[in-house]
Amino acid sequence: MPLKILISAGEASGDRYAAGVARALLQLAPSAQFFGCTGPQMRQAGVRTVVDSSSLSVLGLAEVVRHIPRIYREYRRLIAAAAAEQPTLAILTDSAGFHAHVARSLHSLGIPVFQLVAPQAWAWREYRVRNLRRNVNELHCIFPFEESFFRQRGVNAFYVGHPLARVVQPRWDRAHFFARLRIDPGRPLVTLCPGSRRGEIARHLPVLAETVERIAAHRACTFLASAPAGTVERHGQGLFAPLLGTGRVRYCEGETWDAMAHADITLAASGTVTMEAALLRAPMVTYYRVSPLTYAAGKPLVNVPFYSMVNLIAQKRVVSEFIQNDMTGENLAAETLRLLSSPEALRLMQEELGAVRQSLEAGHDPYEESARRILQFIEKEER
Repeated sequence: MPLKILISAGEASGDRYAAGVARALLQLAPSAQFFGCTGPQMRQAGVRTVVDSSSLSVLGLAEVVRHIPRIYREYRRLIAAAAAEQPTLAILTDSAGFHAHVARSLHSLGIPVFQLVAPQAWAWREYRVRNLRRNVNELHCIFPFEESFFRQRGVNAFYVGHPLARVVQPRWDRAHFFARLRIDPGRPLVTLCPGSRRGEIARHLPVLAETVERIAAHRACTFLASAPAGTVERHGQGLFAPLLGTGRVRYCEGETWDAMAHADITLAASGTVTMEAALLRAPMVTYYRVSPLTYAAGKPLVNVPFYSMVNLIAQKRVVSEFIQNDMTGENLAAETLRLLSSPEALRLMQEELGAVRQSLEAGHDPYEESARRILQFIEKEER
């Protein structure tokens, strides 16, 4: 009987990681079958769609509350498929809130659960550890400090390495990239990465538009807005109007690694893209803004010295963070101009980002390591 696996991801980074694990499993078990909550990369990897992950891509307390009925419908659809098909096991990736409920239901159905990418319980909502301890058979961590944190709290956790550490690299050299996009090599390139979700992009773009105007008033730069492939198709060209309407900003999709690797400075929304920038040793300024309700509800629960994962891994401030009310055009522009005027500050940041990258390289392929551990579990259960 072929191996049948439920696999689920709720956002773009999780889609990428889950697809990587699915491909690694197919290399080791070619007859394996996959179904679940999928994004485009999982579908390309051969995972059959029960729920489209784009329907779950919501961030923030206020935003989630508005979408609870739809998210609950998708949750019920996924669990109904699990009950009907009785997979050998399930792999849940990212989207900690949604997958906490999924894991509980799968556990009650007797389906073993593996989770790739730990919830940030070391930063806030430590109560999520209880769910992992009760309902997840193995937790595969992508940051080196997470394994000991979760093991000390009774979770069967393993550090597998960061999936991006072996793959993030530019496609083109600087000269080729500049020629393709007709960028003037004589001007500094400032890349703008406002995020991947519609809500975060909408919140960030007006501030970034002001930032561009403030920088341009003091220094001639090329500004390039970069987004994941398919962003405009999903959300519409009008979403970027506050930024592109300035007439100063170019737009590209699906080339974010090149756009950051060859930039003098990247203004990056805090999240996966900042890890990608760190792995490219790309100097950056980070920022993030959520709805006022989400921020007010979440701030008292946060228990970390930094918001940026780059700084958390380094255990010091490597990159500047402008969060919520501190995310202003004045602050972003001032920090960008300071870095552009200081080659020594940029060099030092690149050195420190190199150290962050080194700490994320586990010496093996994280996808293969996850797949190997999953198949070991199956073999042990069969014996």
